Amino acid sequence: MASRCQFENSNDVGVFANLTSSYCITALGAAENFYSVFEAELADHIPVIKASVAGTRLVGRMTVGNRNGLLLPNTTTDQELLHIRNSLPDEVVVQRIDERLSALGNCIACNDYVALIHPDIDRETEEIVADVLGVEVFRQSIAGNVLVGSYCKFTNQGGLVAPQTTVEDLDELSSLLQVPLVAGTVNRGSDVIGAGMVANDWAAFCGLDTTSTELSVIESVFKLREARPQQIVNEMRASLIDSMI
Repeated sequence: MASRCQFENSNDVGVFANLTSSYCITALGAAENFYSVFEAELADHIPVIKASVAGTRLVGRMTVGNRNGLLLPNTTTDQELLHIRNSLPDEVVVQRIDERLSALGNCIACNDYVALIHPDIDRETEEIVADVLGVEVFRQSIAGNVLVGSYCKFTNQGGLVAPQTTVEDLDELSSLLQVPLVAGTVNRGSDVIGAGMVANDWAAFCGLDTTSTELSVIESVFKLREARPQQIVNEMRASLIDSMI
């Protein structure tokens, strides 16, 4: 299910929230209705927490994570780190990293298996990403943009990339990530996909300006129409049983 929401007056949902299949972090702020949209949709399945990172509300752009872990920039205060660590499930590894390109959400895009990273990120950071998030890491750019986290969004089901992406790039990215990709926009024509929306395996949230056409593209590529957390669990169980037999 894809929902529309707004943080105060901004449609950039991906700037003020970070959503994965095991937790959701939203920005502290006056916008209680923003938090309540996430809570209504997700609270039965995963923890939805309010936090700030490095004293800012840009939690979606400063952090990057998946169901295995969460990476925070080195400007994150001890108090923020402690609050986030205490609020997330025990199996999620939370780590602060010392990286020059500190807006991690702009420089890294990932799902639970693969991460695309900014070509100039430190080798050490690349290893930490692979280790903490449990993913395979590729240095990539999208449609000539090095900020991979800003110009695409992908989950384990599918992904959306900036509309300028060529067919060749789309094929290459799709084979790297092993998920179907579509070039498109959010928030009535914005190509900054990562900043304009958040998604996990069964839910997505984008700005109020998102058109119904954009919404239907999002729902179909992220396979949200029939997705429910319980169904995902049942599918996993079925495949586990098959492999044991």
